[in-house]
Amino acid sequence: MTRPAIEQSKVTTTATSARSRSFGQDQGLSTVDRVGRWLSLRKLRAAVGPVAGRRVADVGCGYNADLAFHLFRRAEEIVLVDVAIDASLRSAPGVRVIEGHLPGSLATIESDSLDVVICNNVIEHLWEPELTLHELHRVLKPGGTCVLNVPTWRGKTFLELAAFRLHIAPATEMDDHKTYYDPRDLWPLLVAAGFTPSRITCRRHKFGLNTFAVCRK
Repeated sequence: MTRPAIEQSKVTTTATSARSRSFGQDQGLSTVDRVGRWLSLRKLRAAVGPVAGRRVADVGCGYNADLAFHLFRRAEEIVLVDVAIDASLRSAPGVRVIEGHLPGSLATIESDSLDVVICNNVIEHLWEPELTLHELHRVLKPGGTCVLNVPTWRGKTFLELAAFRLHIAPATEMDDHKTYYDPRDLWPLLVAAGFTPSRITCRRHKFGLNTFAVCRK
């Protein structure tokens, strides 16, 4: 497939996240992670819809990009973005690997080029999430879908209990959180990024522990 010319991004390529390791790079999924993924997977599949013949991306995919391959295995092209990604995935057919910090790493993706973008449990790790959300809007095709999943303030209590007291979730991940998002926190950032209010669905899910947003461009 011939790629269109890359449009120069207006955002800085300076890293706004201090992470140097991606999720899952040092250890497998915890019990909390496995349950959380199981609860989210059906909702993510419904939001993403059929992917055959489409260009899709998982922004903040984790080291092994397990979720992307669960959701996108029939896509024409899968774009994986994170600070570090398993090198073996570079040779996978139809896979494009982009390593680097957000939002700068997204500058190499062409504007209006992706049908679906997911960003699962990522923006709570960023100091300037609005820059990344702007880039997610930019890379989507008109009519494309962006799906975000983030922990809420209620989720903060549960996650910190699991990580710091019960030790059944990675404490390093919780220590890297910059904030949490109820729908009223996330919605204005989505509008500021360029998504039209009538094309945003932003609600709590997973017993109120997460906010789930589906945005159409």
